[in-house]
Amino acid sequence: VVIVLQGRYAGKKAVIVKSFDEGTSERPYPHAVVAGIETYPLKVTKSMNKKKVAARSHVKPFIKVVNYSHLMPTRYSLELEDIKGVVSSETFKEPSQRLAAKKAIRASFQKRYTTGKNKWFFTKLRF
Repeated sequence: VVIVLQGRYAGKKAVIVKSFDEGTSERPYPHAVVAGIETYPLKVTKSMNKKKVAARSHVKPFIKVVNYSHLMPTRYSLELEDIKGVVSSETFKEPSQRLAAKKAIRASFQKRYTTGKNKWFFTKLRF
């Protein structure tokens, strides 16, 4: 798990899906493909009904290629075997592929959140 430090998603938590330590021809710097949470789930209480709980448990993901210097590693980790197959370097070329990848990531994150795993990852950073 990393925290994005610069840009639109600054302060958001993300997971490194694929890393490029040497860089590529179009990106000649070390970078990583990250999948993170754009909108965190809201607080849920006992008195809320199922419909409201479902609405507040919504997770909105993002995928992005980020320079290593804009990422801060944390001590936490997340096993994401199901996401690694969905996101690749070709995913960013076509908007429809990007949307499909986001949907798959959302389903994975949503399932992980509802089962109660990786609680820290789904809480908003307070700073």
